[in-house]
This record gives sequence, structure tokens and C-alpha cells, in this order.
Amino acid sequence: MKRAFFAAATAVFLATGAIAEEMKLAVTTSFHNSGLSDILLPQIKKDTGIDVQLLVVGTGQAIKLGEAGDVDAILVHSRAAEEKFLEAGFGLHRTEIMYNDFVFVGPAKDIANVKEAGKAADALKRIADARAPFVSRGDDSGTHKKELSLWHAAEILPEGNWYNAVGAGMGAALNTAAGLNAYILADRASWLNFGNKSDLVVLFAGDPVLFNQYAYLPVNPDNHAHVKTELAAELEAWLHSETAKELINGYKIDGETLFVFNAE
Repeated sequence: MKRAFFAAATAVFLATGAIAEEMKLAVTTSFHNSGLSDILLPQIKKDTGIDVQLLVVGTGQAIKLGEAGDVDAILVHSRAAEEKFLEAGFGLHRTEIMYNDFVFVGPAKDIANVKEAGKAADALKRIADARAPFVSRGDDSGTHKKELSLWHAAEILPEGNWYNAVGAGMGAALNTAAGLNAYILADRASWLNFGNKSDLVVLFAGDPVLFNQYAYLPVNPDNHAHVKTELAAELEAWLHSETAKELINGYKIDGETLFVFNAE
């Protein structure tokens, strides 16, 4: 089904190159905060004529919007949640688009010695043992889900005055961490595009468990007849294009690549 869907979308994309219509896409705050959307959306409109209206929310909320039929597709980064979305019949399929990684950011003085950690679990243990200030998104986003899974894997229940769940997006959470001089888990793209770094620096990265995949899921029209499936398909075709690959791989800040294209 996915192959037929994508083939039809590609044919429409190559044959017409323009549909002067609007569609809604729920995206993660990390995708938006990274600045990549400002690079992609104008080119999408130029190439296809589609005016993509973004609803910028956490992954959990994006999935709820897809379930309710309030958007035509979602672009998120929590595979377990995405698979549940598909298994429940809310999405047509899942297509991987790009990836980056999560990093542990914290005060340059690093009172918990996170920079000496060998694994992500060790980094969290050091923070918890030191009861060093830690900021959590606390918003059911993909980043929050990843953070909780890391605490669980480390067999640590984060609680106490040192643990600050803010219930906000990546930008707001990073601002809070900067104000508290606290540790935080962030996606690399949002961190690189964040302007208020204060005394914060990247202290730990590189553990394979911090891999961060973004995927595109069109909403199933069998549940919501009004969903703009053809536009969602055409957008998906564009996201597989050489233009998308060049823009995604070419987006850098201070010489650092924010995302790597890996659409199938």
C-alpha cells in the first residue's frame, strides 16, 4: 500500500509540480525551533504550490491531532508512539525522512561531571547522584519520551527539587535551563539554533541510544474523509526529492550539520 501510495504521489509531483492548495502538518517543536522549517516551506510552496500550514506541538499532541483528523499528516520523532498510531489505524504508513541526535547540555562547570560519562545512563546517574538541577520538557513530546526512556533504562526515578518538569517546548525548556544553569536533554538541531546559551555547553553525546529519527505519517482518510490525502502524498514525494536532500543535508549552523537526510 505504501509503495503504491508513494508511486502515485511521485507521478503527480513530477507531472504537475503545482497544486495551489493548503494542507495542515503537525510537527514537533524541535523541528520548528531548529529553523529547518524556514528553509523547507518556501521551497515546498515554490516547487509544488502547496501552502503547508504547521501546527507546532510536541509529538504526543501531534499524534492526537492526527487521530482527531485535525491535520493531514504528522512529522514526529518517537518510533514507539508512531507504531501505535499506525497499529490503531490512524495513519497510512511511516516514512523515515531525516535524523540527528540528542545531546546532554549543562553548565560549563559541570558539577555532576557528566562530560566524564561513558554512556547516557551514566550521565543521568551522575546528575541524579549530584542532585544537580535538571530541566525536563515534561510535555509528552518526542524529546520528553526519549528522556523518560533513558531514566527508565538507567533504573532511576527522577524526583525531588532538583528535577524541574516545565511542560513546554524545546526553546522554552532550554531558556529555563539557561536561567537555572541546569542540565537538559536536547536535540542537537534545537541546541545549535538556540540563541540564549548563557553558560550552557554540550557535555555528552555519541551514545547510539541518543539517535533521533524523524518520520512522516499521512493521516488515514478512512477515519476522516476530509483529510487531504493527495496533498499529503505530494508533500511526501517532495520530501523524498533531491531538492529536499540537498536542503536538509546543507542546513548548517556554525559549520555543524543539524539533520541528515535518510528518506527511503
